[in-house]
Amino acid sequence: MEIINLDLGKDSYSIYIGVGLLDDIGSLAEGFSNKTIFIITNESIAPLYLERVRKAFSRCRVDAYVVPDGESYKNLDSLGKIIGELLKARHTRSTTLVALGGGVIGDLSGYAAASYQRGVDFIQIPTTLLAQVDSSVGGKTAVNHPLGKNMIGAFHQPKAVYIDLDSLKSLPSRELSAGLAEVIKHGAISDKKFFAWIEDHISNLVALDMDAMAKAVRRSCEIKASIVARDEKENNVRALLNLGHTFGHAIEHCMGYGCWLHGEAVGVGLVMAADLSVRLGRLDLAWGRRIKDLVKAAKLPVSPPSSMTADDFIESMSVDKKATDSGLRFIVLNEIGDAEVIEGVSEAILLQTLTAGENLLALC
Repeated sequence: MEIINLDLGKDSYSIYIGVGLLDDIGSLAEGFSNKTIFIITNESIAPLYLERVRKAFSRCRVDAYVVPDGESYKNLDSLGKIIGELLKARHTRSTTLVALGGGVIGDLSGYAAASYQRGVDFIQIPTTLLAQVDSSVGGKTAVNHPLGKNMIGAFHQPKAVYIDLDSLKSLPSRELSAGLAEVIKHGAISDKKFFAWIEDHISNLVALDMDAMAKAVRRSCEIKASIVARDEKENNVRALLNLGHTFGHAIEHCMGYGCWLHGEAVGVGLVMAADLSVRLGRLDLAWGRRIKDLVKAAKLPVSPPSSMTADDFIESMSVDKKATDSGLRFIVLNEIGDAEVIEGVSEAILLQTLTAGENLLALC
């Protein structure tokens, strides 16, 4: 087992990475978990892991709530049902919520923990690659609104994150590829050597080679933990973690939550961000094409939906959390490992990226 510590002062916690951790979570969490546990999971994960986690907390009172599966259920209605179940079962502020599942469950459970009786403890047990390498770390919690993704939420750090690599073996290949988008992102914004390693091992990662996957998960968590430790509330450097997400969130919103997986939309978003970076004269075209080739090798789409227009993108991006009073903000690359947040992008250049379609990064 490997342990990565995220230093946030009184809100510091550890990320545990290993094989077979689901059976040991009760003992690992004994030092801080309360005697009352409320597990939140979904219909896909519950048959696989719920009883194992219940058993791991056998010395506690354990209740559970199962949410329907999918991004479309990450909303205020689901939040209200969770709060209702907590109240009906007489859970108090000493309850610990357990998020058992992917990014949707982590976001939803975290926001329930932040909201219930003005805040209770929670722990993350991510079971998808995307959640393990990204969304379970950093304390961002939220639900979606019909007008925008993650528009209702709070910063609420977990007490710990437990990553059992074995859970990846139950993932459909589409979900695995979706998680690789965030792995690629971490290399692109922060670590050129890691990016090159991903290029060299992408076939191993797609095939779920566990040695390669363990390194990808560990290094991604190290990168994210380092950034969050410097900027917990996203006042500056943490915004770099949104590379590709401005475009990606627009795709998810316009296509309907759940139609595209988050990682699929982010994969296209990475290619669009690279294209914009090249058009702005910041990123060498050869590097941009390497990003596109890597996203494609991860079995992810590399062009936006043909049904989306430039106006669709701009309308959705204008209500994105990354927008400011002065307009849209974009995360761009100067080179691999060097990202930057910028404003004031020329509308003419932006439109070139938004209308490039299948010709992203096909510049002469």
